[in-house]
Amino acid sequence: MKDVLLMYARDNQRANAAVFALLNGLSIQDLNEDRGSYYKSLSGMASHTAGGAFYFHGMFRQALKPTSTAYEALKPTEEITCPEGPELTEEQWADLKVAVAVADQATVDFVRVASAAELSAPVKLDWYGGKPEAVPLCFLLHQTYVHGIHHRGQISQVLDSMGIEHDFSGIAVEFLPTA
Repeated sequence: MKDVLLMYARDNQRANAAVFALLNGLSIQDLNEDRGSYYKSLSGMASHTAGGAFYFHGMFRQALKPTSTAYEALKPTEEITCPEGPELTEEQWADLKVAVAVADQATVDFVRVASAAELSAPVKLDWYGGKPEAVPLCFLLHQTYVHGIHHRGQISQVLDSMGIEHDFSGIAVEFLPTA
């Protein structure tokens, strides 16, 4: 299980870097223009996507011992703020790119050092009316990846409508576990 979780963490890191590299080539006006999506703009979608990692990292920390190596691996996301909103300034956009890179590296580092027991630790939820009351941390880690994939797909659709060439749907086989 851990090999697969690490593969997805690295692939998520690669995919976010590719998306942000492409978005970085757009003007702040293009990034902030309302595109008719729930999160309005490309900035809004990108900041929401990044914010998911910070949200999930906070949940992970609640399930871990503060003295553990896995907890320490998540510390970098405790100390920075992820800019949010459908309209970001150029400075906020620059901060968002840094926040994403920090969060993605923290996720990779966390998975690398987390024990099987930590990955299986119950994380309390306040979703679904408390049913279930908790889920294994590895389930929420998987949700972190799915969240990013989902929102990168939305960004991809907007870029398609803008006529901007990209290939976010490609499969990165370099992250497949080796025997």
